[in-house]
Amino acid sequence: MAEACLARGFGVRAFVRYNGRGDWGWLESSPRKGDMEVVAGDIRDYDAVAAAVRGRDAVFHLAALIGIPYSYVSPLAYVRTNVEGTYNVLQAARENGVGDVLITSTSETYGTAQYTPIDELHPLVGQSPYSASKISADQLAISFHRSFGTPVKIVRPFNCYGPRQSARAVVPTIVTQIQAGRREIRLGSLHPTRDLTFVHDTVAAFLAVHDSDRLRGEVVNVGTGREVSVRDLAGTIARLMKADVELAADPERIRPAESEVERLVCNNAKLVAATGWRPSTGLDEGLAATIGWLSAHAGAYKPLIYNV
Repeated sequence: MAEACLARGFGVRAFVRYNGRGDWGWLESSPRKGDMEVVAGDIRDYDAVAAAVRGRDAVFHLAALIGIPYSYVSPLAYVRTNVEGTYNVLQAARENGVGDVLITSTSETYGTAQYTPIDELHPLVGQSPYSASKISADQLAISFHRSFGTPVKIVRPFNCYGPRQSARAVVPTIVTQIQAGRREIRLGSLHPTRDLTFVHDTVAAFLAVHDSDRLRGEVVNVGTGREVSVRDLAGTIARLMKADVELAADPERIRPAESEVERLVCNNAKLVAATGWRPSTGLDEGLAATIGWLSAHAGAYKPLIYNV
């Protein structure tokens, strides 16, 4: 996102989580890191957020705890980061007169599809503490728009994948286990389906929403409209990597029965109508790019250790 904004000619201030090492995460490997201002702080700290927002024309709010399994371990951490953190962004934007505030939602807010494809009118169902925290953050953002006129746009991506993705996501989980030589690939449930969007297409959607004056106070889905099961996804990755593997459902990785989201597939008609955006990267192409990137950064992951 930061690199794409620089490519558009924006002045970029990137807010990263403070740590004692002065480490900027994946921005450390960005060839454009010298072209952006990097500020360290904590999304849960209003003072730090307000200082980062001050003087900006737009805010892309991407900070969150996103791992669903860890939300079972520490639900309160998700409330503090995802709900209170979003409040801090909204209030800071309101007080500083920011002209455009994009809030990152998630398709997990819909829960298991009650109809498909899922449009923005689909009911919201908190099937995990993570999804509940994101529903709360979305509703808080809408309330700021309706109460104070805060220029909020809620971007609701379905499953984004690609280079730099978290180790807890399904694509890096599969790829890195194969790269480590494991032939029994351990996963959670194999039957759920997901709508996978390559990261460059997701970023392009954020920029398209930013450019649109039609989407203030609105929720807009980002996805391809195509679904793939975890089982078939693993088979595609194995084919691209020319690996002969078997799949095993690891009980440690399986969500509680009532918490598993069984099916997600996006209706992106609202986004297409408002902006003309369409995904440009096919699944095989995106997976091949991701596999190549993960091969070049294999040391950054611990594939034989389950990461909640």
